Amino acid sequence: MKRIGTFIVGLMVLALFLNCNPTSSNNNTIVFTDSVTDADGNVYHAVTIGTQTWTVENLKTTHYNDGTAIPNVTDNSTWNNLSTGAYCWYNNDSVTNKKTYGALYNWYAVNTGKLAPAGWHVPTDAEWDTLSAYFGGDHVSGGALKDTGTTYWKSPNTGATNRSGFSALPGGSRDYYDLFYYIGNCGYWWSATAYSASWAYYRFLSFNFSYLYSANFTKSCGFSVRLVRDN
Repeated sequence: MKRIGTFIVGLMVLALFLNCNPTSSNNNTIVFTDSVTDADGNVYHAVTIGTQTWTVENLKTTHYNDGTAIPNVTDNSTWNNLSTGAYCWYNNDSVTNKKTYGALYNWYAVNTGKLAPAGWHVPTDAEWDTLSAYFGGDHVSGGALKDTGTTYWKSPNTGATNRSGFSALPGGSRDYYDLFYYIGNCGYWWSATAYSASWAYYRFLSFNFSYLYSANFTKSCGFSVRLVRDN
């Protein structure tokens, strides 16, 4: 009886872990890994998908990995004219948006190479391609990456299964007109790959499609950031 009781307790603990873990999924290919801590002390969970390991929350650090503060730019005209790294919170409201959605960074902050803790980096466009291909390509992989339900995503959150454990959320963006857009509707994530002198590649997900869209846009936009472990 003692062994049976211990076994049942073990199952209960396991169930509690899976229900509380933000990367939990019914897909048995998911491997949960050690957490990673940024320069501010924020801790991020990580999930191994194929040959890659990704953080499953958006970055929220306000310091580069050398301890230098990243400018928090709230003024619209200042943000639009930047050619150096900066971050903001959606609607400049950290109380409401920091914990759930993380920060929005311009690409110049990404390009410093100092956003990620040692052993991690902002993914290249090719690394996003690898992630997408693991789930069948851009036309279907968005559903595998999106957090399920409509707590965060606007209904109908088409195709969302989160079988990846990636748990993507719709954190919105700050565009080149300095306006905040689409929280709850779309999520946007930078790559570390430039497209031209003034534009860079990014990925985005929408509430009404299961696509993982690949595009490029001006480097002055504010998008979310995920990290991938160095090989």
